Amino acid sequence: MHSSINYKHLKYFWVVANEGSIAKASAKLHITPQTISGQLSLLEDNLASTLFEREGRGLKLTDTGRLVLGYADEIFSLGRELSDVLRGMPNIGPSEFIVGAASSLPKTIVQKIIEPGLLVEQDITLTSLEGPVDMLLADLAIHKVDMVLSDTPLTGTLNIKAYNHKLGETGLTFFASPKLAKQLKHNFPQSLNGAPTLMPTSQYSIRKQIDFWLNEQQLYPMIKGQFDDSALMKSFGQAGLGAFFMPSIIVEEVCKNFAVEVIGHVNEVKQEFYAISAERKIKHPAVSAICNNARTSLFV
Repeated sequence: MHSSINYKHLKYFWVVANEGSIAKASAKLHITPQTISGQLSLLEDNLASTLFEREGRGLKLTDTGRLVLGYADEIFSLGRELSDVLRGMPNIGPSEFIVGAASSLPKTIVQKIIEPGLLVEQDITLTSLEGPVDMLLADLAIHKVDMVLSDTPLTGTLNIKAYNHKLGETGLTFFASPKLAKQLKHNFPQSLNGAPTLMPTSQYSIRKQIDFWLNEQQLYPMIKGQFDDSALMKSFGQAGLGAFFMPSIIVEEVCKNFAVEVIGHVNEVKQEFYAISAERKIKHPAVSAICNNARTSLFV
C-alpha cells in the first residue's frame, strides 16, 4: 500500500511534466535542479513507479506518468477553482485578476479588450503583465495568470493544457506623419513602393502576413526600422521616419495620440485576437465579460 502522496512532490512533477525538463522547471520554480530531481525520486519511490524516461536532452512521460499527470491536472485545477472562489468572496477584499498580454499587441487594444472585465459586479483589481507569449503561456499553465491575450492561437507545439477563445479580427490601417502622409495618400497602396516604412519584427504573425500581402501586390517598401514594441514604432512614425500600420479598430486613437494621418486601409489582411485560458468553459466573470464584449461590441 502506498503512503499518502506529498503534494509538494506532486507539484514539482506537474511543473516538470509541463515544462519538459528539470532545468526549465528549476527556472520556473526558482529551485535547484538537484532539489527537484530528489523530490521526483521520492515521489517515484512512494508510487513504486517510474514517471519519466529520458528522450534526448528532455524527459518523456511514461504510461504511469501520463496517468499521474491527468490526476495532477485535475487536482491543481480544483485548487485554482477554490482560490478563485475564495478570492471572489466579499469579506476578503478585491479579487485579483491577472492578465498577460503579448508584447506585440498595441496597448490601446489591450486596454479596450480588458476594460469590460473590470466593470463586472465583483470587486476586481487588475494586474497586467506583458512579455513573449510563450513565457506568458507557461505562467498560465501553472496558474500564475488568469488569461493571456495574443494575436495568435495556442497550438499543439507547446505542451500546455489551455484553450483558445477567439475575440475577433480587424483589418489594418497605414499611418504616417502629416508631411509623409501627403506624399503617400495618393495612389495607395502602390505609394508604399520604395516608401520609408516601419514594421514589427519578423517573429510576429502579423509581420509575416503583411510581408506576404506586399509581395502579392509587388510592393517593396524601404524598411527603415523593425520593432518589438508597437508604442515605440508609433513614436518613430510620429517623428516622420516612416509609415506604419496598426489594427483598424484604433484609427481614431492612433491619429489623436500620435498626431499622424491615415494613408490607406488594408482589408485583405486580418489581425486576429485571442483570449487564452486554462479552462475550456469560461468561469471567471472577468474573462467572460471580456469575451462577450469583444464579440458583440469591439470586433464588429
